[in-house]
This record gives sequence, C-alpha cells and structure tokens, in this order.
Amino acid sequence: MAIVRPPEGIPVRAWITPRQSGEARVDGEAVAWAGRQVHVRYLSREGREGWAWLWADAVERR
Repeated sequence: MAIVRPPEGIPVRAWITPRQSGEARVDGEAVAWAGRQVHVRYLSREGREGWAWLWADAVERR
C-alpha cells in the first residue's frame, strides 16, 4: 500500500489513546495516509508533540 504525503498537513481532530492518560480528543494535522489509516501529528494536553497512525474512523477534518 502506497503512503500518500500531502505538501502541507491537513487540520484534523482525532481520538487518541495515550497509555498514561486514557482517551483524548486532540487537534492536529494529517501528515500522511495509507489505505484506511492516517498518520497524525498532534500536541498533547501537556503541550508535548505526538505522532500516531490511527484508523481513518478516529480522524475528522476541522
């Protein structure tokens, strides 16, 4: 499956599940996708940068 990388990140809102804090809804950018998965760059509530591959159903455009 080919990975698509847009020239600029696309603003999204996503559900993530960090181990330390449980589920969270975060704002971020979709930086790549492949099939039904999206690679999201986001900032945690604590202000730390995070990266996650998520199922497309957990991501929506802002």
